[in-house]
Formats: sequence, C-alpha cells, structure tokens
Amino acid sequence: MKKTLFLSPPSFDGFDGAAGARYQAKREITSFWYPTWLAQPAALVPGSKLVDAPAHYQTVEDVLKIAKDYELVIMYTSTPTLPNDVKCAEAIKAQNPHTEVGLLGAHAAVLPSQTLEENPVIDFVCRNEFDYTCKELAEGKPYEDIKGLSYRDKFGNIKHTEERELIHDWDSMPSVFPVYEKNLNFRNYFIGYLLHPYVSLYTGRGCPAKCTFCLWPQTIGGHQYRAKTPEAVGKEMALAKSIWGNSVREYFFDDDTFTIDKKRVIAISEHLKKLNLTWSCNARANLDYDTLKTLRDNGLRLLLVGFESGNQAVLDGVKKGIKLEVARKFMNNCNKLGIKVHGAFILGLPNESKETIEDTIRFACEVSPHTIQVSIASPYPGTELYQQAQENGWFTNGDLVASSGIQMSTLQYPNLSASEIEDAVERMYRRFYFRRRTIIPIVKEMIVDPQMLVRRLREGREFMAYLKERHTRSLVNA
Repeated sequence: MKKTLFLSPPSFDGFDGAAGARYQAKREITSFWYPTWLAQPAALVPGSKLVDAPAHYQTVEDVLKIAKDYELVIMYTSTPTLPNDVKCAEAIKAQNPHTEVGLLGAHAAVLPSQTLEENPVIDFVCRNEFDYTCKELAEGKPYEDIKGLSYRDKFGNIKHTEERELIHDWDSMPSVFPVYEKNLNFRNYFIGYLLHPYVSLYTGRGCPAKCTFCLWPQTIGGHQYRAKTPEAVGKEMALAKSIWGNSVREYFFDDDTFTIDKKRVIAISEHLKKLNLTWSCNARANLDYDTLKTLRDNGLRLLLVGFESGNQAVLDGVKKGIKLEVARKFMNNCNKLGIKVHGAFILGLPNESKETIEDTIRFACEVSPHTIQVSIASPYPGTELYQQAQENGWFTNGDLVASSGIQMSTLQYPNLSASEIEDAVERMYRRFYFRRRTIIPIVKEMIVDPQMLVRRLREGREFMAYLKERHTRSLVNA
C-alpha cells in the first residue's frame, strides 16, 4: 500500500474548499464544511492521511512539510480553484518529482483530457465515483488496469480507462468518522446556521431531481439515490456518539435528497432519537406536516432548503420541480412545528430579470426562513446550465470567483447584466436581514445561548465586512 495523502489544498482567505462546488467562493461569514469527498476514499485506504488545509489555516509550506513523506497525493479540485490547486501540485512535485499527484472532483471528472493537457504536472485524474479508484491507486495497481482513471503514460500520452460503475452497496462503505477523528479538529468547522461544534456526513449519493444547475448528480453521483440502510446509519451514528460523546452539538446529513424516502428517514430518525442526538439535513420544500412533525419529535432541529427563486417561471426553467404554493405551505408547517429553516437562493438563473429578482427578494421576506444564503448562478462544466449558456451566448468570459474570493457572475442576459446580478446579492441580503422579523429571533437566540451571542457578533462583523468588500468591488468594476 502506497503512503497516500488526501489533500484539500490551501486557498484564499475565507475560502471553504471542502464545500464542493455548491459554493466555491468566499462565504459571507467564516464557514467550513467537512471534506467528505476526500474522507470517504481515505476511509478505504489504510494508513492514509487527510489534510484539509483551508479549515486548519495551513499554507503551502505547511503542506509541503507533510507531503514529503508521501508517495501518492490525491487532491480535491473545482472549476474556480483549479489554477491555485495546480500551483500546489507544482510545489509538491518540485520538492519530490517522484511523488504521484492526481486530482478528483467534478471539474476534473468532466474535463479529464483538458485538465491533463493544460496541466502537465498532474499525473492522473479520477473520474466518476472515485472512491475505489483511489483505493486501487494506493494499492499500486497499474494505471491501465484501474477503471475510471485518466492518466499520462510514460511517453506523455493521455489515456482513459473504461468507466467505473456507481457504488450501490453503501452499507459496505466504511464510516468517515474515524478519518475525521484522526485527521481533523472538529472544532475548526463552523456553519452559521448549525450549532457549534457540528459534524456533517453523507449516508448516500445521487439525486432524482433534474435541476439544471446542480453539479454532482450531473457529473459524478447520478440521478439514482443510493444510500445506506437505516440500520447501518444507526450503527454509524452510535459510533459517532462513542467518539465525541456530547461534545458535538449537531449532526448534519448532507445527502442532496436525504428526506426523499420518508420511511427511510423516519426510521433513521428513530435511531437518532434513541441516541439523543440533535440533527439537521438537506430537504426539498415539499415535506408534509406529519412527516415534519415525526422528524422534529425525533430530534430534527433545522432543514437546509434550496428555494432558489421566488418566481415560478425561473423555477420551471431550471427544472426545480417545486411549486411556490407548495413551498409556502411547507414553510408554514415548519413555522408551526418550530423547525428552523436555512433558505438557499440563487440569482442569475435563466429567465432572470430585474422583476424576477424582486420576486425572489419578496418571496424570501414573505416565507422568512431563519437564515438565508444568496448565491450567483454558476454554470459548471458538465451541467445542463453550462450547455445552455454556451448555446445561447450567456457567458461574460469572466471568472466564477474574483482574486479576493468573492463570487462573480459569469452569466449575463439581454435584459440583465452580470453587474446587475452581482449588485442584487447585496440588495437581497440587506432587505432580508435588516427587518424586525429576522433580527428579533436572532437576538432571542443570542440571549438564550452565550456561545451563540459570541458567534453572532463575530458573524455580524464578518457579514458587514463582506458586504462592504462586495460593494467596493462593484464600484471598482463599474
């Protein structure tokens, strides 16, 4: 077994590299997701090490001190971070030319030839669902015999092996919790809407929804939800309890559609109740009252919901599959039951206009989730949105992320410019958060929980600094 290092490379200040492509930009407040996409293959490779540099404030120099002891380095990359990640790979190779360095992540999986052609320092790219590809690399299996691999042979030619099948037996996948315990400081991970400290995990992959902008189902995970049984999840959460005891205040299930199988999620929640665990998860805005009540009674505290837009034509245009009246009823039920909701919105999707942006701001204020995040539509390679942008000439030829890390719009429309989309982000944040209906619940939360008081004051300073930085950048580019 080769000495293997799984690496989330250093990046710009405030960048949450582990968040995948959902939000590959500087966040409004300090936030760090767990590097689950690296931790899962690391769990398959005995003796491997996982380094999440952004969350542990590690520099390239710090990484080099660690990498010198490893034969194989597998790095997580994304569309906006690839140039920076390649620089880290170059530094590792300069230190030891014999180190094998490869990439995984949606960008590399979708564009393996381009990634290798443009970056000669990279030895290989893991395509598809890459967990067992990484395992076989660590085992020293010849490149040509490993499914789902694109690589540079000894003559410099780029080769592609056959596709690797998706993982269906998820009960056989080892838990990431021992990898977290061994390699990560769980107190370094913050998410504004989750209790601290928290731990996140996936219990499966794949999403039946067909949203045109969503990256992972269209590039790696597929549209079939493949997941662990409730019994397996129950055992895994018992393991978590044995590792962290009561130190972890909340567990977050990051599956795209964790709640899609109601019987399964209720069965899982029963295990969580027995363990006396507080938990949150992703959900679509269509769960019924009875299901929500059962989950709440079994420890559910918060739902992360992708509302995306407050305009039905925009939602239909991206195949969201949710009606606004259903989302309103869902929010009403959550409010009745005391379930907090973190609402995710996207500005700049197809069919967007000044009027539809206003619809979204009004809708967010109307349904009033506890907190929100506002992203700019990101057309990642491999998505239907990317293909639409190419076919319709929507690209601005700009970058997804500025050098400062602030997300920019690479899309523009005949009736809506990129700068208008970017300016609307700040406007929506201000309109939503500077209201009594939003401020009062947050203040009550701070009064009850001293830790939350400290966090919210810090987050408030960071949030205002973020808005100022975005506003300054908009003025410079005007």
